[in-house]
This record gives sequence, C-alpha cells and structure tokens, in this order.
Amino acid sequence: MSEKKNKIKEHNFEGELDYKIENVVATVEVEITEKIDLNQITRKQVDAEYNPERFPGLVMRITEPKATFLIFSTGKMVVTGLRRADEASPGVEKVMKKIKKAGINVANPKITIQNIVASGDLHTNIDLNMAAIIMEYAMYEPEVFPGLIYRMQEPRTVFLIFSTGRIVCTGAKNKEEVREAVLKLNYQVRELGVAKNNLADTEYEDISFF
Repeated sequence: MSEKKNKIKEHNFEGELDYKIENVVATVEVEITEKIDLNQITRKQVDAEYNPERFPGLVMRITEPKATFLIFSTGKMVVTGLRRADEASPGVEKVMKKIKKAGINVANPKITIQNIVASGDLHTNIDLNMAAIIMEYAMYEPEVFPGLIYRMQEPRTVFLIFSTGRIVCTGAKNKEEVREAVLKLNYQVRELGVAKNNLADTEYEDISFF
C-alpha cells in the first residue's frame, strides 16, 4: 500500500463517505446465426419499441431488475438504468429469453460493464476557484458550467464537483473503484485546503439520472 493510501486510511475517511450508485451502463454481445429481425421481436413482445426512422435500435424495458435495453440487429446491446453491476447478468438472461420466445436464436452473451455513475456529498463547501488552481487535471469554467471537472488518474474516473460539496462520479468499472475514488477525493479536498471551514447546513439531495 502506498504512503498516500496509508494516510487516507489513518484519517479514517471510510466512516465519512456519503455516496450511492445511480446508474450502471453495460454492453452485451450475443452470438447470432443471422441479423436479428427487430420487427419480429416488436410483434411478439409488448414491452418492446422499435421506430427505425428515429433510432436504429429496439428499446426494451424490464422491471426486475429495472433496466432499459437497446438491442441492435447485429447482436449488440446497451444496458442502462441498473443500480448494481451484479444485476446485469440476470437482466440479460431475462431479455435473452424474450428474444428467443420471438423465434430468434441468440446465445452466449458477453457482458462488459462500461461505466458506473454515482452521486454523493463531501459534507463540506469547496472553493472551486482554488481547487482549479491547486488540483492537477481539474477544469473550472463557471460561465459555462457551475461545477468543476476533475479527472482523477487513479482510479481513472471523472468527478463533477460543486461548491456545496455535492459530487457526481463517472467512469468507474466496478463498485470498488467508486469507493476508492470517493475516498481519495474526500481526503484530497481536505489535505489540499480547498474545503471551506464555514460548512453550509445543506441537506443531501438525490440526483436523478435518465
């Protein structure tokens, strides 16, 4: 364990972490013998929508686990709306069954987690102007966007940081990376002195992702 990780552990920021995973995005590739007839799936499945004039993929929504699937004729899929990475496999299995019930042969799905989005709160105000100067790989243009964009190099993630201490983390591939990234950021803002002392009594608010 590196010296910096030791320092983070010594400060016990684990107990101060306040974040939750909002969305898990995955891609799926399945084996097909011929291009998938998306119109055929639409005719057989009431929860499928397909309008090729607007979008080349079929949209299928499932409720358990709650997720939206974008299905393409090439056998590729994009899954969004999951709250946990381990929900991807049962979700894909359910959609595969629906496709097979429509009379289409698909097999051997390969699932890859592409992105995990989390929201959280550092429970301290942040001086974004100072952070933009001190923090490497940070960009802040308040006339364009109210938050600071910070590209953490390890683990490789991107944070949106707001002056209230609210954060959005994207780019993680698993929940362990999310935890590590939020823990590291929590330590950095205090160690670098960009956390303000006059903490605002603001309540944690949910961020909705579509």
